[in-house]
Order: sequence, then C-alpha cells, then structure tokens
Amino acid sequence: MNALPLSLSIDNQSRRVRLDPHDDVFVQDPWPAYDAIRAASPVFFWEEYGLWCCAGYEDVNRLLRDRRLGRENRWGPPLNPTPGREHLAAFEAVEPLPLPNREPPAHTRLRALVNKAFVSRQVERLRPRIETMAHELIDAFPQHEPFDLLESFATPIPVFTICDMLGVPRDASDRLLDWSHAIVKMYMHGRSRADEDAANAASLAFSDFLRALIAERRGHVGDDLLSVLIAARDHGEKLTDDELVTSVILLLNAGHEATVHQTGNAVRTILSQGGDPRRFFAKPEAAEVTVEECLRFDAPLHLFTRFVYEPVELADGVVLDAGKEVGLLLGAANRDPASFSDPGAFRPGRVDQKNVTFGAGIHFCIGAPLARIEMQMALTALFHRLPGLCLAEDTRYRDIYHFHGLERVMVRTRSNAIL
Repeated sequence: MNALPLSLSIDNQSRRVRLDPHDDVFVQDPWPAYDAIRAASPVFFWEEYGLWCCAGYEDVNRLLRDRRLGRENRWGPPLNPTPGREHLAAFEAVEPLPLPNREPPAHTRLRALVNKAFVSRQVERLRPRIETMAHELIDAFPQHEPFDLLESFATPIPVFTICDMLGVPRDASDRLLDWSHAIVKMYMHGRSRADEDAANAASLAFSDFLRALIAERRGHVGDDLLSVLIAARDHGEKLTDDELVTSVILLLNAGHEATVHQTGNAVRTILSQGGDPRRFFAKPEAAEVTVEECLRFDAPLHLFTRFVYEPVELADGVVLDAGKEVGLLLGAANRDPASFSDPGAFRPGRVDQKNVTFGAGIHFCIGAPLARIEMQMALTALFHRLPGLCLAEDTRYRDIYHFHGLERVMVRTRSNAIL
C-alpha cells in the first residue's frame, strides 16, 4: 500500500502523535507510518494510548534491558477488584501473576522452574515430533480447493506442541484457543464491554479447567511440565496455587498465539518473493536464517509496554517518573534504517540481523527456541512438499493492534498436487 494513514498527524515541536490504531491503512501496512514518526521523533507521545513510545531500534533494545523498567505493575491492581472493574475480577486474578509480568526475585524463581523445558538443547529434541506433525497435517490438506493455512497448519503445530509439553490433552485445544483469543482481546485498543465480559468468562473457565486437571494429575504424575510444576509447588513451596494456574495459562497462550501469526506472516512474506520457495529452505542453515529474517521483517507483536520503577530518560530529554508506562514499538524497531541496511527488503542471512521480536533482557521470551524450531520445521516441510503453493486471495491483517497477524491465509497449489 505504501500510503500514510489519514488519521496520522505529527506535531514535531511537542512530539505528540495522533494515529488511530484501527485505521485500516495502518493495520494493513504500518511501515510508512512508523517511518514518518521515527523520522520526526523516535521518541513520541501517542495520544490514543496516552503513552510515551519509542520507535527506534537502539532505544527499544536499550530500554528492554533497563532494570529501571519492568513488566510488574507495582501500583495495582489491588487484591480486590478495582472499583468499576468488578466484572473483570476473574481476569484480574489471572493477569498479574504469570512469569513475564513479575520482576526479581519472583521472576527469577518462576523462570528457573520452567526454563529447563525451554532451553535450546531441550526443545531440539522436539524437532522430529514437529516435523512428523507437519507432514501429517500436509497429508490432510485439500488437494482440489483453497484452504486456510492458518487453521489447517499454522495453528495446530504450536498448539499441539505446547499441549504435549505441558501434558494437557490435545482434544481440549479448541477450548484453549477460544479462551486464549478472548483473553488476548483485553490488550486491544478500544475494547468493548462485551470483549471484557468474554475475557473474564474465559479467564474463569480456563482457571477452572486447569485446577481440575491439576487435581487429576496429582494422582497420575508424569514427566510433563505440568507435573514438574505441581511437584515444585507441593514439595518445594516455590509456587502458590494461583501462580501455578496463571503460569500454565501464560505458557499455553504464549506458546501458540504469536507463533501462529508469525507463521502466517512468514508464508505471506515468502510467497511474495516469487520463484521457488524451496530455495529458502534448501538446508537447515538456510531455514534458520530465513526464519530469523521473517521474525524481523513482519513480527507478530508490535508493542510491548513497561512500567517505570524509577525516573528514567527515554531519549532527548524525555524523562518519565516512577509509576508511568512506556510503549516500545518492536515492529518499528525491526525496520529502523539507522540499524538495518535496507530494512524494507527481505534478506535472509543479513549481517545486521538483531531483531527484537522476542524482546530482550531478563524478559526475553522463554519460548523463543521452541518458536524458532517450530517455524523452521513447519515451513521447511510445507514448501518442500508444496513448492507450487500460492495465495488464493489477497491477505488482510486483523484489526487487533498491537498484535499483527493475518485474518486468514487462503492458499492453493498450482498443480493440485502434494509431493
């Protein structure tokens, strides 16, 4: 599209920006707006969000690592429902406690429990299982009609993988997806009361499901991650009941939500390059650098927020006091021309690869090694089996900023054949 959103206005003197995150031009093609904002002021106040934000790579990378900022809201919400938000009691009971939303020492304690399951050497063992799953899904593709690759391929792989790791039955995946999607809408700008009610109901149902599963698992302890977490809580007194439930919700949600849409975005990116897509996956090393460039080029998460714990200068004299929030624009940072050569070009193996798609610092995504392997194996199988894959219709991104993923990816094979 390469057009600026009509809702975009920039006051260079005050560094204040107006940009409707629901503006369809911005939703479908955010890069021109990011470029215009960054050129005017990499640090700016986004009126619609009421936040100071950073759009430059160096600032975003630095602040993600700055221990004066963090994920934990030290000023609320209180233990009792916030006045006027009583209808969100179940959501607020879940939202503050998971691993990414805590700071040391709680963060250190929680991360140590789950880190062993997600380090590279552990998830490397999942490669054969993920590859087998990818081929089974490809075998089931329709051969004579278009189909949605998000639903048929991009979603099952990460959902089933994280369910298997945690020991959650795969036949519960549809419910988990419904609950996850409802909860995610709480982070959308301009959410409705209906969205809030749905998120609260999903939080309650999700928690009840896990509490029942935990009670059942105590009598049938296995070697899955859920059993490990239960044992730690029961014997090591390292996890409270609420921390256990909310951490598993987080792992299930984070274990698929971003990977599903990163896979869809990657398929769109690779097909847009033209030619034989197998060239990007000729060897494991090629798949690795291709996936890394997909992560930079079209990331599925565009905005992280951090709380300020003590006064910090963002850049150029903009100082935030303790208690404020700052927005860090990951998508914009990944395309900063000051840090990436020709950032709008898709170049696997680029020498300046240093994307912040998974964050940085102590809150760097614990599932990053797993997500990378899932994409490497899934996309390699997909394009080697279906080199004639093509889009059956134009793609559109969902109106749910700060997430950045496609509504669907309708594809077909030119030869109607699967190798």
